[in-house]
Amino acid sequence: MTERTIPERDAIPAADRWDLSPLFATDEDWERLFSEVENELAGYDRLRGRLADSAEALGTAIEFHLDLARRLDRVTTYAHLKSDEDRANQRCLGQHQRAVGLSARLAQAASFMTPEIQAIPAPVMDARLAAPALRPYRFHLEKILRDRPHTRTAAEEDLLAMSREMAAAAAQAFGQLDNADLRFGRLADENGREVELSHGNFMRFMLSRDRALRCEAFHRYYRAYHDHRNTLAALLAASVHRDVFYARARAFPNCRAHALFADNIPEAVYDRLVATVRAGLKPVFDYFEFRRKALGLSELHVYDTYVPLAEQAEVRMTYAQAVEVCTEALAPLGEGYTAEMRAGLLGGWVDRFENRGKRSGAYASGCYDSPPYILLNYDERTISSVYTLAHEAGHAMHSLYARRHQPYVDHDYSIFVAEVASTFNEALLTRHLLRMHSGDARMRRYLITREIDAIRATLVRQTMFAEFEHRVHRLAEDNRPLTLEALTGVYRGLLEAYFGGTVQLDDVLALECLRIPHFYSAFYVYQYATGISAALALAGKVADGEPGARDRYLGFLKLGGSRRPLDELVAAGVDMRTPEPVEQALAHLGRLVEELKGMG
Repeated sequence: MTERTIPERDAIPAADRWDLSPLFATDEDWERLFSEVENELAGYDRLRGRLADSAEALGTAIEFHLDLARRLDRVTTYAHLKSDEDRANQRCLGQHQRAVGLSARLAQAASFMTPEIQAIPAPVMDARLAAPALRPYRFHLEKILRDRPHTRTAAEEDLLAMSREMAAAAAQAFGQLDNADLRFGRLADENGREVELSHGNFMRFMLSRDRALRCEAFHRYYRAYHDHRNTLAALLAASVHRDVFYARARAFPNCRAHALFADNIPEAVYDRLVATVRAGLKPVFDYFEFRRKALGLSELHVYDTYVPLAEQAEVRMTYAQAVEVCTEALAPLGEGYTAEMRAGLLGGWVDRFENRGKRSGAYASGCYDSPPYILLNYDERTISSVYTLAHEAGHAMHSLYARRHQPYVDHDYSIFVAEVASTFNEALLTRHLLRMHSGDARMRRYLITREIDAIRATLVRQTMFAEFEHRVHRLAEDNRPLTLEALTGVYRGLLEAYFGGTVQLDDVLALECLRIPHFYSAFYVYQYATGISAALALAGKVADGEPGARDRYLGFLKLGGSRRPLDELVAAGVDMRTPEPVEQALAHLGRLVEELKGMG
């Protein structure tokens, strides 16, 4: 039996790693900029108490702060990327911890700025906003002024800034446990090869046609979480209590209102999403029943919900081939978009393959003064990796366009719109693959099934996650305990509602709430659900050649963070303040399910 293990970082060829030299050529260069930023923190003392003197004085202070923050972005970006290459690398972990600490110290040093700006009388500030010195920062200042009711005194802001590093402890501990310390054991794959189970290959096992293997991998994977369940529950509870602390410290009525405030997203948008999805679950239940029958099972388990319904429909695709397919799929966006994307994906943007200790999953990163970077754990044996590549490329190109067309102060876009750009790419990829395999009924069945699964995972599952976050935060806000039993009890109830009795829920599945990294950035995941709803609508307009749709979409990518996210989506052509985009996405899901059922 051939043993197959996860390679060490040093075994990954340089061509398959991201190129971080545009950030820093060497660690010594990183140290120099780190020291430079650290030494310049004292400059804030010269600005303290002077921001109200004149428009010019305020403009000078903002320029100093943004320049220092921009350089710190390079420091922190490099440190977190290096740390994610191998979470067990203590040198890189130390760099990352130092960067996090420096960020906290900069936030503390600059903490007086917001209270001083907000203390300027409104009539005076209104007049100064028109001055040339402040004109480039008008939107930035308007956001600060809107936050007046939630800003504390200078001394209190100083204390809150000092707490940031300490407040990150739960998330950091979870990350270390989940990525560096957990071991899931070994098992024999379909070919009899001994394989180490990991975050990176877990989904491949869920796609296996061997049900016994799926079941074994599922329970072996969750056994690790069961063995650490009390620690994981304590970490998640600590993260929730952190959110409660900051919401109360800033005089918000609840944690969710605090999280949604910065983007000016009404809580009604969140509630409407949950209510609309809850009311539209019938296609999901129909799909699970169809899947049970298609697989010839007496009962369906969660580990049966990913395996392709079409035999041998899976496509094996190298990374280079995946780049070409994504390039072709995104052709409706024009040669300018696709050529630049292709060059970056084949160049130094992407850290492509899994290695021991590498952060699980995938993300896009970078900063204003770097190329976009993408972390992948690409597996050529599953087409899901091709979709992940397209998804993260959407983020990367969004960042590239925003940085190119907006000044530093306005380039950073909201997560609310970020998930539109990524899911848009996935929607065009599905259309392209369906065209590629138009004569293959089995492959078409596979792709339709995959699109159903993607919508279910992104719209329905993430809405369930969003409802879980809201419920457990409400428990904490009501001063009720967040024990292991409380957390898993809430989650179990939601699993029962969102699966509607169509799936047999294994007891260990309630532990899933303890392994979701996004729960450490609360009220984030609902944006995946709103994002796919907006993306499906916009991708349809562009792919169908609606006049002006492509230009509106590319214009949307260029906006960065220069407008409120809901307003940016209106400019792109969709209004998320109404239930229609979510309803349309659920209706699209229903049509796909009916088409699949018609195939037999």
